[in-house]
Amino acid sequence: MPVLTRLVSAPLTVDIRPGALEDLGAILSDRRVSTSGRLALVVSDGSGARLRDRLAASMPAADWFPIRGGTLDSAVDLAARLTKGNYDAVVGVGGGRVLDATKYAASRVGLPMVAVATNLAHDGIASPVSILDNESGRGSYGVPMPIALVVDLDVIRTSPIRFVRSGIGEALSNLSALADWELSAEHTGEDLDGLAAAFARTAAEALLNRPQDADDEAFLATLAEGLVMSGLAMSVAGTTRPCSGACHEISHAVDLLHPGLDGLHGEQVGLGAVFASHLRGDTDLATRLATCLDRHNLPIVPAQLGLTEAQFVDVLHHAPNTRPGRYTILEHLDLPPTTLHEAVRTYIDTYGS
Repeated sequence: MPVLTRLVSAPLTVDIRPGALEDLGAILSDRRVSTSGRLALVVSDGSGARLRDRLAASMPAADWFPIRGGTLDSAVDLAARLTKGNYDAVVGVGGGRVLDATKYAASRVGLPMVAVATNLAHDGIASPVSILDNESGRGSYGVPMPIALVVDLDVIRTSPIRFVRSGIGEALSNLSALADWELSAEHTGEDLDGLAAAFARTAAEALLNRPQDADDEAFLATLAEGLVMSGLAMSVAGTTRPCSGACHEISHAVDLLHPGLDGLHGEQVGLGAVFASHLRGDTDLATRLATCLDRHNLPIVPAQLGLTEAQFVDVLHHAPNTRPGRYTILEHLDLPPTTLHEAVRTYIDTYGS
């Protein structure tokens, strides 16, 4: 009898530890990503630029490509610049916006991409998706996963603690996204991939009851591993579905309606996950999520994001428009603004104390 199986796309190398950055050149050579050292290193004007001197000594043959922002235009421009050289791979060094632009540019020119994450703000460090600002707002673009991922925990510790907390919110929101996926499978017949769900659930559950503070080395390693597993979940599913439900629709709506707010993506989806769980009537999950978010000083109620109740109701009303065709608790209930306002009021009374 033949054995049936499937291949799962995954990075060739995942190196998460203190001091990993010092070994980047050797890692890429040993894994045959680049034996010649001909690399294109893409850096931001922030954390990536500050690491340039450390990296230059171990990779003298590399060319440097500064990039500003995570826009579609900047990614297309980067791709055009990359075609002028002969490189083994493209290495993105920085936060999520730089990595997303680098992933997109590398895919356009057919080069493998290496992600060197300088913060853990969201699961884009290993996902097969690039989120880029465009003329219409913000778009999601399918790209190959990074061929290698390096996370130096010493570097992560120097990033603002708020970025780490944002990553916590991102990973925890998987549990709400999965509940929405299960809801859609029940009511619309949408296929639910059990392996993708297992990756996404494990990433969140590993953090949910972990007692350490966000600056603890073991906690940071678990968070980084969880964000990698979220990326694998999306790769397995061929969609962001395992990690994106009503929680992400809410975040996208906040970005569109209130671009002046300084809320981070993980902060917004964390709050969105608690609210969506509340709407589903899953008091146990909503309480567990809220308890963990509160422990790490993440927002739980709209006011902590800088939103009034009325503004949050508008966000919820607009949220389904951000992902047409996606079925979550928001689409399932399809509540009018008056009922949404009552739900928000009850939510704040329950979790705002």
